[in-house]
Amino acid sequence: MASTPSPSPHNRNRDEDEDDLVDGMISRTGCAELHYALQDCMAEHQDWRKCQTEVQKFKECMTTFQNTRKEQLLKQRMSATQSA
Repeated sequence: MASTPSPSPHNRNRDEDEDDLVDGMISRTGCAELHYALQDCMAEHQDWRKCQTEVQKFKECMTTFQNTRKEQLLKQRMSATQSA
């Protein structure tokens, strides 16, 4: 019995109905292209040690996003406290 090959996990041409939760979260960070570059590197080399440039760039982007988000939440919390 022949099975159909599974789709590539790096295929970014999915139908909208098949949106992946993780892809959606990463897209909202603004770091999606760096994430895809890291995935492509990992698929090519099969060794994360050979993808350190991509790992570092993605990490820096995510850290920047997290710090910005943290600042936004603190400002919201402060303004809610002051108006209460």
